[in-house]
Amino acid sequence: MTNLSLVSDHPPVIDWETSALRVAETLRVDAAARDQAGQVPRRELELLRAAGLLALLNPAEHGGGGGSFGDALRVVRLIARADASIAQLLSYHYLHLVNALWRGSPAQAERLSRASVAGRWFWGGASNPRDPESQLTADGSDFRLNGRKTFASNASLADRITLRAEIDGGFQVLTIAGDRAGVTHGNDWDAFGQRLTESGTIRFDNVWVSRDEVLGIGAPLSSRVSLVVPLHQLLIVNFYVGTAEGALGEANAYIRSTARPWQASGVSEARQDPYILEHFGELDVAVRAAVALADVAGAELETAIARGDDLTPAERHKAAAAIYAAKVNSSRTALDVTSRIFELMGARATATSYGFDRFWRNIRTHTLHDPVFYKAREVGNYALNGTITATPLYS
Repeated sequence: MTNLSLVSDHPPVIDWETSALRVAETLRVDAAARDQAGQVPRRELELLRAAGLLALLNPAEHGGGGGSFGDALRVVRLIARADASIAQLLSYHYLHLVNALWRGSPAQAERLSRASVAGRWFWGGASNPRDPESQLTADGSDFRLNGRKTFASNASLADRITLRAEIDGGFQVLTIAGDRAGVTHGNDWDAFGQRLTESGTIRFDNVWVSRDEVLGIGAPLSSRVSLVVPLHQLLIVNFYVGTAEGALGEANAYIRSTARPWQASGVSEARQDPYILEHFGELDVAVRAAVALADVAGAELETAIARGDDLTPAERHKAAAAIYAAKVNSSRTALDVTSRIFELMGARATATSYGFDRFWRNIRTHTLHDPVFYKAREVGNYALNGTITATPLYS
C-alpha cells in the first residue's frame, strides 16, 4: 500500500536547511524595498519553486522531497528571518497540501500528491470559519460551489485551492484548480503588515466541482485530520519565531556597524554600551526560549503524526497543548522583540530606508489571526483538566 503519511520510509538525503538559507539570503537583500512596494510576490514564489521547497512534504515515491514535518517547520522559520510574508505563503502551502492529502481517500491523496509534484503546484485555501460557509449543491453527478471568503491566503496565486463547504446540513472539504471558471479574487488585501501574502477576498460563482474533487466521500475520516489545526498553529509559531530571530539579527548588524553609544555610557562603541548589552541579552534569552518551546512542540507533533489512525484524543490534546504553549510564547516574544530593537538601535534606525518596522508590522498583523488569550486558555485547560476546548478550525 502506498505510504500516505507524507513522509517516505526511505526519503532521499536533502539539505533542506541549506536550500532555505539560500532562498532567505536572496529575500533578505531587498526585503524592505519589496515590502514597501507591496507587489504580487510572483518572483518570490518562483524562488520557493526553484529551490524545491514546495515539494518538501510530498513522499519520495511520488517524486517529492520526502521531508519530515520538522524539516518543513525549520524551513519556514529560516525563511521568516528574511521575509515573514513569504514564510506565511510557504507555511500555508504546506497546510493546505497536507489538509487535502489527509482528507482524501488513498487514491485521491496519491493522485493529488503526484500531480502536485509534477506540476510544482502552489496550494492556497479559502475556509475562513468566521465568514458564512460556502455552499456546495448537487449538479447531476457533480456539484456547484457558491460563496465568498475573506483572508483567502495564497489563493490568488494558487494552482490548487482547498476549502470546506456546506452541503445538506453537513460539510465537505474539496480542492479545485485555482484558475477554475467562476473563481474571482478581490485583490483587496491592504493590511499594514504581511503585505505580500495575497490574503484578500475570493468569490465562487456557480463553480463546477467534479465528484472526485470532493475529498473522502464514503471513506472513513483519518484520526490525523484532528492534527490539521495544531499543524497550522505550529507553522505560525515558526514564522513568528523566525521573524523575531530576523529582527534581532538586523538589530545586531545595525548596532555593530551604525549605532552610536549614548554620551553618558563611557564607551566608544554602541556594542559595548552596558545598557545595550543588558537589553540585547534579555531579547536573546527570550528568542532562545521561544526556539526551544517551538522545537518541543515540533517533537510532540511528529510523535502524534506517527501514531497515524491509532492517534487517541488524549495524545492529540497533549500535542495541541504543547503547540499552543509555543503559540502564546512566540506571539508575545515576537511582538516584544520586534518593538524593543528600536530602543537599542536609536532614532536613526526608524528611517524608512531601513524598513526595520516591517518586522513589528508583520507580527502585529498576523498575531491577530486568532486571539492569543484563547490559546492561553487552552494551555490552562489542558494543564488543569487534561483537555482542549473544541473550536472548529482554531483549536
